[in-house]
Amino acid sequence: MKTMSPEENIYNLIPTEEAKAPKPPRYISTFSDSVKIEEKKNKAAHKTLGPAKVEVPSPKEFLQKHTKEATLAQKSALYDSTGRPPRCLAEDKRPPVPHKTEQPLMGVQTNKSFITTNVAEAVMAVPKKPQPVYVDTKRGDKHLLETSGLVPKYIKKKDYGSTPEYLAKRNEEVQRAQEEYDAYVKERLRMGAMKQLSGEERQSVIEGIKKNWDQLHHEYQGLSVVIDTVPKKAHKERLEAEMKILERDIDMMERHKIIYIANN
Repeated sequence: MKTMSPEENIYNLIPTEEAKAPKPPRYISTFSDSVKIEEKKNKAAHKTLGPAKVEVPSPKEFLQKHTKEATLAQKSALYDSTGRPPRCLAEDKRPPVPHKTEQPLMGVQTNKSFITTNVAEAVMAVPKKPQPVYVDTKRGDKHLLETSGLVPKYIKKKDYGSTPEYLAKRNEEVQRAQEEYDAYVKERLRMGAMKQLSGEERQSVIEGIKKNWDQLHHEYQGLSVVIDTVPKKAHKERLEAEMKILERDIDMMERHKIIYIANN
């Protein structure tokens, strides 16, 4: 049997050295040699800072005056053996300025006297009429009279008071559609496919619809004040929908005096 040591032991009072765990070996990449070789390949001598030693120029080779100026070619070098200037210089040369005694021709030449023409046009011209204006303030503010609405210029138009063309065309289309509808109704009545309600029948139908609406309205008024259940809400919505349908039917029957009924 194994002996169980108690929690309190005299040997625990003696200080002991802590056993340190050994460190793992340092990681070394297998590609370190190839990286060093590639880095040395990319390097070049004197790539950024230049050579380590530079030859000092001789004291005799100092900068002299006018040594950096561009030397102009001699005038004789610009001309060929015949004494003519080269082609590039001949093309760039502009014509000479005319003498003050010369009268160069400019544009189209004519013998017309513009002074006489202008005088004749000024004599025969109709004087311009002043534009009519009106003044509405004590300071003399002027406004155009034509666009003010004070001049009855619209009643002087040739087509004033006549029906516009688009309205006449629209009225013709409406009349044509009404004639087609009347012809269709007459044909259906002749064939016996529909019949026209008389005034008494129409009035009886309206009274019957109103009586049904009164019954639904009386039932609607008898609903409970608090509607908190699903059946109550459904019953209320059904009554409202039926009342709206009856109201639409009553309005249609009262607006139309002539009503046709199709025969089955």
